[in-house]
Amino acid sequence: MNNSVGIKKLTIFGVGLIGGSLALALRKVGYVEEIVGCSRHAEHLQKAVDLGVIDSYTLDPVEAVKGADMVLLAVPMRAIKPVLESVVDHISDEMVITDAGSAKRAVIKAVEDVYGGTAPHNFVAGHPVAGREKSGVEAAIDDLYIDQKVVLTPTEDTAPQSVGRVKEMWEATGAIVELLDEKQHDEVLAATSHLPHILAYSLVNTLSKSKYGDDVFAFAAGGFKSFSRIASSDPVMWRDICLENKDAILSALYDYQKDLADLTTLIEAENDEKLVLLFKNAKDIRDKHI
Repeated sequence: MNNSVGIKKLTIFGVGLIGGSLALALRKVGYVEEIVGCSRHAEHLQKAVDLGVIDSYTLDPVEAVKGADMVLLAVPMRAIKPVLESVVDHISDEMVITDAGSAKRAVIKAVEDVYGGTAPHNFVAGHPVAGREKSGVEAAIDDLYIDQKVVLTPTEDTAPQSVGRVKEMWEATGAIVELLDEKQHDEVLAATSHLPHILAYSLVNTLSKSKYGDDVFAFAAGGFKSFSRIASSDPVMWRDICLENKDAILSALYDYQKDLADLTTLIEAENDEKLVLLFKNAKDIRDKHI
C-alpha cells in the first residue's frame, strides 16, 4: 500500500458502500487530504460526515468538483450521465474522472454522449469487483478492497497518465488492478457476477410463493443462506445493471437455462452416472479456481 498523499481533493458522487469504502480505505493509509461527498440527500451525506467517511458535503455538483483532482462517479449507472452533464463544463484537464459502474460499455457510451462522441482523455472507466450484501454508507468498511480485483477499461482516447493515477488510487486500498477490454469485462462479469445476483433474487421470489408460506424460510439451511445473501443487495443498482448490460446478461441467462434444462432431464431420467459426473466436474472447477 502507498501511504503517501496521492490525492488532494477527492469528490465522490454517491457516498454509499462502494464510494464510502474507498474513502475510508484511502483515509486509513493517508492517501487523500480532503474528501467531499455529493448527492441529492443532505441527511444521507450528513450521516457520512458523522461516520467520518467524508470531510464535508454539498448538494451542488458544480461546487463539489471545484478544486478536485479526482472525481468518482459511484451513483447507479443510469444516474452517471445526468451527473456528468451537470458538471462537464467545470471539469478541467487536470482532473481525473472515474466511475464504479458494473457495465462498462454503457458507462463509456454515456460519457461519450456527454462529450459529443468521444470520451475525454481524463476519463477512466472502472469497476471495483467487490461488495457486500448491505448497501448505504453505513455498510462502508475500510478493508473492502484488500486483495479484491478492480477492473479498469480505458478507451483508446484515455491518457496513460490518467489510467496510472486511478490505478495507483485503487492499489492504495490494497486492491489488485486489472485492465480489460470493455466487451470482455461486460461478458465475463455478466456470467460471474450479474447472473448469480439475478439467480439469487429469482430463487428468493420463487420460494416466497411456496404453499408453506414463511415456514419455507424458517427451515432454510446454510446453503440457502449463503447463496441468497446477495439478494439483499440494492435493488435499484441491480435494475440498472440488468438494463445497461442487457445483451451480455441475456446471453448468460440463455446458457444457464439450457444447462438447467439438461439437468432437469438427467434428474427426470434418474441418470445417476451423469449426475455424479456433472456435479464432480463443477466441484473440480470450483476447487481449482476458488
